[in-house]
Amino acid sequence: MFKSIIPAAALALTVGLTSCVGDLDVDPINPQQTMEFDNDAVFNKIYASFSLTGQTGPSGNGDLDDVDEGRSDLFRMAFYLNEFTADEAHWVWSTDAGLPELLHNSWGESCIFSAALYYRFYFTITLCNFYLSQEGNAADQAQRNAEVRFIRAYNYAQIMDLYGNAAFTESVSADYAVRYTRPEFFDYIEKELLECSEDMAQPGQATYGRADRVAAWNLLARIYLNSEVYTGKARWDDAIAYADKVIKNGYYKLNDKSAVNPTSGEVYTPYQMLFLADNDRNGAQYENILVGLSDGVKTQSYGGMNFLIQASYSNKTDYLTDTYAPSGSNNSWGKCLRIRKNLVEKFFKETPAEYNTLAEFITAAGDDRALFYNKGIKPAITDEGTDEAIGYNCVKFRNVNSDGSNNDVIEFVNADLPIMRIAEAYLTYAEASIRKNGVAGNSDAKEKLDLIRSRAHATPKSTYTLDDVCDEWSREFWFEGRRRMDLVRFGKFGGQSNYKWEWMGGVYEGSQFPAFMNIFPLPVNEISNNPNIKQNEGYN
Repeated sequence: MFKSIIPAAALALTVGLTSCVGDLDVDPINPQQTMEFDNDAVFNKIYASFSLTGQTGPSGNGDLDDVDEGRSDLFRMAFYLNEFTADEAHWVWSTDAGLPELLHNSWGESCIFSAALYYRFYFTITLCNFYLSQEGNAADQAQRNAEVRFIRAYNYAQIMDLYGNAAFTESVSADYAVRYTRPEFFDYIEKELLECSEDMAQPGQATYGRADRVAAWNLLARIYLNSEVYTGKARWDDAIAYADKVIKNGYYKLNDKSAVNPTSGEVYTPYQMLFLADNDRNGAQYENILVGLSDGVKTQSYGGMNFLIQASYSNKTDYLTDTYAPSGSNNSWGKCLRIRKNLVEKFFKETPAEYNTLAEFITAAGDDRALFYNKGIKPAITDEGTDEAIGYNCVKFRNVNSDGSNNDVIEFVNADLPIMRIAEAYLTYAEASIRKNGVAGNSDAKEKLDLIRSRAHATPKSTYTLDDVCDEWSREFWFEGRRRMDLVRFGKFGGQSNYKWEWMGGVYEGSQFPAFMNIFPLPVNEISNNPNIKQNEGYN
């Protein structure tokens, strides 16, 4: 039912495609047949939207029409828009359709990845609207409804950040969706999160993989931190207050647990433990507030953690060494995902030497978060071809268990995707506090930043400027799909030329691109089919 009805409904709701309205007729052909709402199935499908792309596994029966299913995963497409457009990630196959525009900050109204992600968000929003329109009778129905409202608010928050002004609806209907501006989205999301958090589970009391009220608090802290971008009005006090609620939640905490692999002898730092295959049980589960569940058998897709791991590794045996940082998967995509030199420079003032082990490399960096591989590789991506000797490898995400046990499968990965980590609250608190109170004598901000750096065995700084905080966001969350948002907030994205990165604006040295590109265009079909919607400024 949901394959045939929900995708069509999503399009009808967001773009007003009247030709799809017939698909909303769900009355059974047999008048004696009764159709029932499958509460568990729809609820699970809503959560699955964080990890899956269709109905039958990695490909063949996708949620969205006219989209390469392998690239239609929510995280993967959001990664494309937030990382390839910024100073952390680059892609080897830079001639793939739609990718040069992202890598060179030259996208326009017809940006295919912008359109595809837009419809992915509204697909999930439609599922949420459908679920909330039904009379569920589960024992925990109030909690379920609150979680679905949270997920809907999360998707609208992503839309607010990436697109600014877009379609809005809370119902499953063939009526045209109305247009919301960023301030209207902000008010709605804030109201929803404040209300639904009251009915969500207490910290740590939800089943692993389901959101509790700490996730809602964290999202509130995030939108308050970015409020000046979204609404023109700073909300530093609120960002501090909700970040503080997250920090003091009583269950989630910064992971401080390390491990030694008894088979290989490799030592995993607390930071590494967050991104391994057993991050649901190795201690990382107390830091990861919200995850996209991954199971190599049950949740196969070419997005999420599978994308991050397999795109980062080469199919050449010298890059899959068992003594450096094995991926734990027997499938790799030729190291198509690589690290821009600007990210390397966050950890090294000069080009680092080549090291034989990852432990040696992070020791040289003085920071456990420098999870790179550089043997025989130059850090500068001066050539955008497929030469694997250009651009360091990411070895942050791996499909290995910290206790040395074998994984059940080795092609599709088991590592859960961290969507929200409590580390975000520490950086949110520190940044908001510095913006409000300044640097001098700001012991609260320094304490939070010192904790983040100390966990990574990085030396705390005597003082932290806003530029330091911007760099710390990158060191802590690189390749986790948020970089563009942070650069926009710091005035280091579109419309400026003071901060540059490799291939910014289409030239290796970096070149300015317009400020209107701080948000993305709406799909062309959205504009042509829904009279309530208009294109974002600059894309007409």
